[in-house]
Amino acid sequence: MSTGLRNSPRPGKDPPAPRAWQRMLSGRRLDLLDPSPLDIEIVDIAHGLARVARWNGQTKGDHAFSVAQHSVLVESLVRQIWPDADASHLLGALLHDAPEYVIGDMISPFKNALGVDYRQFESRLESAIRLRFGLPARISAELKARIKEADQSAAFYEATRLAGFDIDEALNFFGAPPPGPAPNMTPMSPIDAQALFLRRFEALQGEIDRAR
Repeated sequence: MSTGLRNSPRPGKDPPAPRAWQRMLSGRRLDLLDPSPLDIEIVDIAHGLARVARWNGQTKGDHAFSVAQHSVLVESLVRQIWPDADASHLLGALLHDAPEYVIGDMISPFKNALGVDYRQFESRLESAIRLRFGLPARISAELKARIKEADQSAAFYEATRLAGFDIDEALNFFGAPPPGPAPNMTPMSPIDAQALFLRRFEALQGEIDRAR
């Protein structure tokens, strides 16, 4: 008769450490505590971001507005507000939320509540992603400011077109977007958002390769 003790830890032995890695569909195994650029693949990023919802899914439409679609929008807004940006700047903008393929899209108040440990984890993963695609580990202050401006403009459009904010409320939280026509804000299916993200990545990577 089984005693139920067969799989119990032996006396005096520590229990096994909790798993701290995630297996990706590409087959890569990403260490979440010490992410390596060698274990990061753009297909995993695109797949994950296309399935992470902005605004915790509280948006209008047949599909969630994904982080992949948001990333393409932010990159296009950086191009609009910073005409001198080169392809590496724009690639940095496209990848600005790439860590969310692992950690999800946490709203800013929740990030603030989690504190510095979360920020450090996010920063390590962001550095690994940037190194994987030939970018400096740390984003420059100028690019960071441009991305923040574009991110706020994207949030304004998403808030007013998809998330139920009125104009005055959105202006108070996010400020006014740059002049010009509003972008198409129709949420895409995950498959289409993934393909859109990959097309933009490949176009920017091609520009960078040709400039070398």
